[in-house]
Amino acid sequence: MRSKGVDGKLRESRGSQHGETSRHTTAEQEADHRRQQLQRNVSHPTVDAYPGVAGVVASASAFVRFRPGLCTLRVVGRSREGRPLYVLTVGRDRPRVRNVLVVAGPHADERVGAASAMRIAERVALDPRLHAGAGAAWHFLLCLDPDGTLRTESGPAVRRTPAEHFRYAYRPPADEQPEWAPSIRPADDALPESEALIALIDELRPVLQCSLHGNDIGGAWVQLTRELPGLAEALGKICAERDVPVQTGTYDALYWPETGPGVYLMPGPGEQAQFDSLPEDVGGSTWTRPHAYGGMTALFEVPMWASPGVADSSVHPDPARALADTAARLREQSRTAEQLLRRVRGRVPARDPRLLRIASGLAEMAPQVAAEWEGLHAAPPVRLTRAHVAALDVAARRMALRLAGALAQLGSAEAESLLTAWAADLAATHTLTWLPVPTQVDLQTESVLTTARLLLP
Repeated sequence: MRSKGVDGKLRESRGSQHGETSRHTTAEQEADHRRQQLQRNVSHPTVDAYPGVAGVVASASAFVRFRPGLCTLRVVGRSREGRPLYVLTVGRDRPRVRNVLVVAGPHADERVGAASAMRIAERVALDPRLHAGAGAAWHFLLCLDPDGTLRTESGPAVRRTPAEHFRYAYRPPADEQPEWAPSIRPADDALPESEALIALIDELRPVLQCSLHGNDIGGAWVQLTRELPGLAEALGKICAERDVPVQTGTYDALYWPETGPGVYLMPGPGEQAQFDSLPEDVGGSTWTRPHAYGGMTALFEVPMWASPGVADSSVHPDPARALADTAARLREQSRTAEQLLRRVRGRVPARDPRLLRIASGLAEMAPQVAAEWEGLHAAPPVRLTRAHVAALDVAARRMALRLAGALAQLGSAEAESLLTAWAADLAATHTLTWLPVPTQVDLQTESVLTTARLLLP
């Protein structure tokens, strides 16, 4: 029998190594395929409704029980009404760990964030590359304003028209919003929710804080306190895959430089960041707190109803006239609502002073906003596009609808009629498409994870 010789042995050895490598590669591919399937399953829930505060906490508690050692759930503070503020953590503490903080429910009427937070937590737990592999731990503040969110929950669980949304939405003034309050209230009158968030940031020193917001009508966009190259391109792809407009003109970030479509960078110190009629100051908000530790904040907006007009970046042919019309309508609607407010004041039960304050504040602010917009065309911070004008028109209508909604909650039947009529006019003016809650969650989840991957390569 002829010997295999050296060459034969080498061929046999190489074949054996190739077989082992092949098997190893196949196993990795199968594991990756299973992981992708699991991620798709958790990223696409079938229920087209927002979860409640209690349901999210129950889900987080069950989530932790099935992942001992990797996940924990703790209370980091209490709300003004004594409700616990829960933080879900995914990942293990270790030296030089890079912490990511995700804040859900900063605004009581923006309910997508809690569902997104749970979806992101599931995705992170299923993929070690997002925690152990990145040297990171993720912390999810499940609802920053549970008191206000529970008030928004008081209406029907499923709301498919703007009228239904604004009829039951609860939107407190800026000095009662935990993220903005530190920039408005004196230090000796801080909200407990703000104090809890600031203490959490000081404890974790996050490299990234993600604030999960939602807008009622428009598109998706991101606001950054520090620049992050590559995010605009990624956001465009995420939105295109889900047929959601990228919002290239916003009321919130009109004075923020756009680093790419739908991505806005916080202005530098001393530069104007917003309209003068708004009382808050981004520099004193919780968004900038991570800067003390070398971190940054990204704010993620996703719409309830998508409207293509906010993505039209063509120059508007006559912004002066369009904004004058918008301002005139806002004045007229606010005057009508203020007349109702005078009649309602004498009938308001003692338990509703917050709603009365909301309505009064909106009625007082509306003429100031109208005056600012009338003069905006003379010295705009950017060249005004159709998207900018559409976004400002939506914002004006939103202000009137919030005012009518607060009055309706105070028991005004006339406000109910105004709400229905104004919402119908909004829908007729701006083409609206309801974005199913699972799609809203998926869009926000992918945006957050993509941002984290860019920051934590």
